[in-house]
Amino acid sequence: MPSDITGTEVIEEDKGTGTRSLRFVNGPIFANVVLADEVNRTPPKTQAALLEAMQERQVTAAGFPHKVPRPFFVLATQNPIEQEGTYPLPEAQLDRFMFKVLVGYPSEEEEFQIVRMTTAPQDVSIERTLGPREIIALQNLVRRVPCADHVMRYAMRMVRATRVDEGEVPRFISDYVSWGAGPRASQFLVLAGKARAILRGRHHVSTEDIDAVAHPVLRHRVLTNFNAEADGIRSDDIIDMLIKEIPADPSAKMDPAIAGRVFAEDEANA
Repeated sequence: MPSDITGTEVIEEDKGTGTRSLRFVNGPIFANVVLADEVNRTPPKTQAALLEAMQERQVTAAGFPHKVPRPFFVLATQNPIEQEGTYPLPEAQLDRFMFKVLVGYPSEEEEFQIVRMTTAPQDVSIERTLGPREIIALQNLVRRVPCADHVMRYAMRMVRATRVDEGEVPRFISDYVSWGAGPRASQFLVLAGKARAILRGRHHVSTEDIDAVAHPVLRHRVLTNFNAEADGIRSDDIIDMLIKEIPADPSAKMDPAIAGRVFAEDEANA
């Protein structure tokens, strides 16, 4: 039930006075990291219980908001093979996930390491690497990475080109897409591009960063139609075509001195 995820109100009695009052008991969603394993096996009402927490970072019960802790991550898995007893996730919920990552079979060497580590005696010692304050500082640092206007508009053009009913769109979009990506896709493309730029040791975002993160950001937001299914066209194929179709404007360059100065200031603050 939804209350199993978000929490529920219980009646609490004061033994001294005999008065009773309602007290909200937090559900498992009140955590820094929430993993919903095989989320599509939960009924729609329970899936909907995640919507407010994932967007507003709070849970409303009996008219009162209860903030979830920061940082707050929601991860979910879906089994692409077994579909019996599952409920498709609504588009509104899918849109709240920043990435959809496809996890295939491991490589031969990775599988060898998995087998070796899980079939030998285990003496595991877990140590904390980052705390909440450090993670929040890193999140703030990512948001402060400069992104030139032409890069931001490139991300927006890519997203807006997926909307079938929005003006002129590429022919393959009209043929194969039933529903395109919303504004969250533009936001997440830029944020993911900023994170990638930092991980690559750069102080500003490039169109290459946008291209690199386009598949995990867009694949669950670009919904294909029957024609695409008949022709064997997947969302990833459409994103490949978009990257080739949408021109990147290299004319506007960000001053490296400005980018480096902003990054250095944020690094000191973090």
